[in-house]
Amino acid sequence: MTTAVILSYIGLAFMLILPGIGSVLGVTKGGNATVGALKKNPEAFGSYLLLSALPGTQGLYGFAGFFIINNQGVINEQTTMLQGIAIIAAGLMLGVVGLYSALNQGDITANGIVGIGAGHDIFGKTMVLAVFPELYAIIAFAATFLISINL
Repeated sequence: MTTAVILSYIGLAFMLILPGIGSVLGVTKGGNATVGALKKNPEAFGSYLLLSALPGTQGLYGFAGFFIINNQGVINEQTTMLQGIAIIAAGLMLGVVGLYSALNQGDITANGIVGIGAGHDIFGKTMVLAVFPELYAIIAFAATFLISINL
């Protein structure tokens, strides 16, 4: 196995592992806030559920990045060093941005859940604010897609 192939597989691993970890931690923050909020306002479970699930999308972006690069068919014994570097760079970019995006989005959604549980009507405002960290995960995925079409 060549160094370029090894770099490529490390990049694919970053795409799956880092946003996945961020999503797990982000949805856990929302889930923990939901458990507490249910004690005060159980009727708002639907709002809690949607907000809790939102940080899970970064893990999906990581998987989508993995899928589009892995299905290019460029990772083989003929993979060039430039391709390997491009794939590991895409993996690091999507992985790190996805990780931080999900963690921070989890903080926003958890705070919104606490506020809804306390009786405040802030579901829509929380959704709007939670979109901001998500935007950067989407940009990282779009950049990964652009890299993939040039491999």
